[in-house]
Amino acid sequence: MSEEKKGFFSRLKAGLTKTRNNIVHGIDSVFNGFSMIDEDFYEELEEILIMGDLGVNATGQILERLREQVKEQHIKEPSACKQLLIDSIKEQMQVGETAYEFEHKQSVVLVIGVNGVGKTTSVGKLAGKLKEEGRKVLLAAADTFRAAAGEQLTEWANRAGVDIIGGREGSDPASVVFDAVSAAKARNVDVLLCDTAGRLHNKKNLMEELKKINRIIEKEFPGVHRENLVVLDGTTGQNALAQAREFGEVADLTGIILTKMDGTAKGGIAVAIQSELKVPVKYIGVGETIEDLQKFDSDQFVNALFDVKEEMEEKRDE
Repeated sequence: MSEEKKGFFSRLKAGLTKTRNNIVHGIDSVFNGFSMIDEDFYEELEEILIMGDLGVNATGQILERLREQVKEQHIKEPSACKQLLIDSIKEQMQVGETAYEFEHKQSVVLVIGVNGVGKTTSVGKLAGKLKEEGRKVLLAAADTFRAAAGEQLTEWANRAGVDIIGGREGSDPASVVFDAVSAAKARNVDVLLCDTAGRLHNKKNLMEELKKINRIIEKEFPGVHRENLVVLDGTTGQNALAQAREFGEVADLTGIILTKMDGTAKGGIAVAIQSELKVPVKYIGVGETIEDLQKFDSDQFVNALFDVKEEMEEKRDE
């Protein structure tokens, strides 16, 4: 395991402490408190998973899988199926190889989300990561409504060493995207990352704006790989799920960036979002620096959540 990955795993593990206290201690008490696997056992488990923000849908699927395996393998002891539960949660969260195709194709990535979730910061961090991977990146500051958004993004662009196309405060976001698309084509950019305005209180305006931006990209950059990533704040739990649903109504979501996962007790929401929306969590953030945003790895996440030692992996990779 690389130093960066190892560092991220320990920060993720530390960040998920509250979630772990919220979910895992409850799960342990069920596994230790029951002497046999019966309906009460499953009910108790169900309650803990739902209370831990895993959501009704994901919990139902996880427990259904667990029931099947317990039956198939004739398991009688509750303690014998804890690992099956952990594996079942991992299965729910597999992202799949195709999730990061945009990193290797000429792509336009729209990053959407309400204000205050860490959207602009996520765009900046993503730009830095892609640049480190040798991609030619251009940023578009299409959030022209929030006064500080452009300045904030410019700061990230400078830090990452990438170019930025911006508009005056209050100017039309679609015209910024138009300029950015023209520049991306002229400069043969690999990835154009667009920071968009984070308003949901007037869905109609947001819808129109995103439609307009989509039309411009389709007309000016036909055939380019498209990605719509929604940024959600992990600390808001079920509220993040509601936001994702709303954005799903106005844009074809291809992935989720889950921020502020350090210090939240609602980390289980990562499982719920993926299960409810069938949209993969692609990146997860646990802090302020560029290294604190990493590709989502279901094994790593669930291991960190259940405090499963990754020493074996670390040894293997050394």
